[in-house]
Amino acid sequence: MQPSIAPDPAAARAAMVTRLEAEGALHPGPVRHALLALPREVLMPQAYVRRSAPGEKPPRWDLLDWATLQDRPELCELLHGEGSVLVQHDGEPLLGRARGSRSGASMTSMSTVMSLTASLLEELDLRPGQRVLDVGTGPGVTAAVACQVCGDGGVVTLERDRHLTDAAAARLGEFGYRPAAVCGTGEQGCPERGPYDRIFVSYAVPRVPGALVDQLAPRGRMLMHITTGSPSWPALAVVERAADGKLRAELRAVESAHRAGHGMQRIFLTEEFRNLIATDPGTWRQRSMLAPPAVTDRGLWLAVDHLLGGGLVRDFSTEHLAVGAPGCGSWLRVEPVGHRRWDVITNGPRDIWKEIQDLTALWRAAGCPDRYRLSFGPDGAQRAVSACGRLSWQLSAPRPTDEEAAS
Repeated sequence: MQPSIAPDPAAARAAMVTRLEAEGALHPGPVRHALLALPREVLMPQAYVRRSAPGEKPPRWDLLDWATLQDRPELCELLHGEGSVLVQHDGEPLLGRARGSRSGASMTSMSTVMSLTASLLEELDLRPGQRVLDVGTGPGVTAAVACQVCGDGGVVTLERDRHLTDAAAARLGEFGYRPAAVCGTGEQGCPERGPYDRIFVSYAVPRVPGALVDQLAPRGRMLMHITTGSPSWPALAVVERAADGKLRAELRAVESAHRAGHGMQRIFLTEEFRNLIATDPGTWRQRSMLAPPAVTDRGLWLAVDHLLGGGLVRDFSTEHLAVGAPGCGSWLRVEPVGHRRWDVITNGPRDIWKEIQDLTALWRAAGCPDRYRLSFGPDGAQRAVSACGRLSWQLSAPRPTDEEAAS
């Protein structure tokens, strides 16, 4: 067996940055400089790679360690690749753990796909001297960039998992950074250290936490992803506070988002349900001249997610439109059968096709928006409204977690 070629992490970082620039996720400026300067193998000296096949039970992973020379080539590829980096299994401590295999349970922390993180950090518009609240520390990538750009004295990174907080503080310390690493509930923020010029939430929530809005300083900006129980159609909430203290906020329909935060229940299509949608003859079939909405009509799908309700989930692994409602067993499959002709096959108590087409007509009448104004009511209500006012919905209040209900 030929020995593995020792990886060059600096070259891998440069290649990663070049790829992000080509994708349009990164541009010349402080974020690019920070990503080039920060060794990812210091922030994430260990990471998991999945060894089990899809659907295999229990799942199996190997923990790779940068301190082990034979692990470096594969780990370097993971750290600078296009996917998420898995860093914690089943809530374990990150410091002092041994490399090797793990099975069962699940991954409980990861570093988000770098293209998404880079584009959001660019949107955040970090500048020297700003006070930054990083909610959801994880392995500390966002906190490291904030420290590099703004200076560590004004950075607070907040994480509910003490193991992640301790590991991030130790590894950021290797760069000489000493941000305030706080263990606590993200939705409550850290008011005693605020207000903040920038607030970044690295997990999806059902609506903007009011406590974080209160901690946003004049001329401040806050970013977070908004989602429902369905993972299919997320939004990015951009909240800004003007110099006079007035708020301006909007929801932008986006292609992808952070994963849901702690305690948030998600609805997914099982493999059995996906196969049923793809192959079952259904209970009703019609020939339609109405085209199904395009996957790129994200402003429509965002409205579908909030206004139609019932936990609609799209199967993005199919070439054509396939949507299921696991709660009641209804589903929809659309297949092209010629020029401007589609077969629409449905099953279950809901007529999902009619629901989508009716809402599509409303969306088009509203000007096909992909952004919605987000307003905050005095009673805590939050409402998304199209520019013309014809299309709107209220963001659902989050359900209390088991911990909150017991307190």
